[in-house]
Amino acid sequence: MGSPRDTKGNDTMAAQKGFSELCLSFLRDIYYAERQILKALPKMAKAAESEQLKQALMQHREETEHQVERLQQVFEKLGARARGQTCEAINGIIEEGEEIIGEFERGPVLDAGIVANAQAVEHYEMARYGTMIAWAKAAGQKDVVKLLEETLEEEKKADTLLNQLANKDINEKASSQKQAA
Repeated sequence: MGSPRDTKGNDTMAAQKGFSELCLSFLRDIYYAERQILKALPKMAKAAESEQLKQALMQHREETEHQVERLQQVFEKLGARARGQTCEAINGIIEEGEEIIGEFERGPVLDAGIVANAQAVEHYEMARYGTMIAWAKAAGQKDVVKLLEETLEEEKKADTLLNQLANKDINEKASSQKQAA
């Protein structure tokens, strides 16, 4: 009797890994994601019309640089080399943002789309960091928890700021803009 196989014919026994491998997998995922976000934020800021939105995106880019450094510290504390693994989720969110930038003319409607896309990025990051914090707590990794919590707080603040910008001004301007004939 052979080992169990999944629907693709792969050996499922070989895929059984431990909790630390799962944690490293998620860490590599978010490391990759943060590095992709570093590239995407300037493009989003350049496409934005609202000066406040441009500033918020570029300020968060600076925070993201520090978040990447913190993740490198996490890898170090876990005794692993800092490297990313492709995150299809963030690639998809960024691709959607690029589509919005390509499909809409610069102005309030595009700004609303940029905010929505940036918040999708933030929500993905908050979900990942929340999970990794819980896992680091379960594993007794207090130093890792502290680093990840610092980043999670920055992600929450960025999301709150984007929400405030949207609700204060951007969404109203976008909704009142006349549609092209």
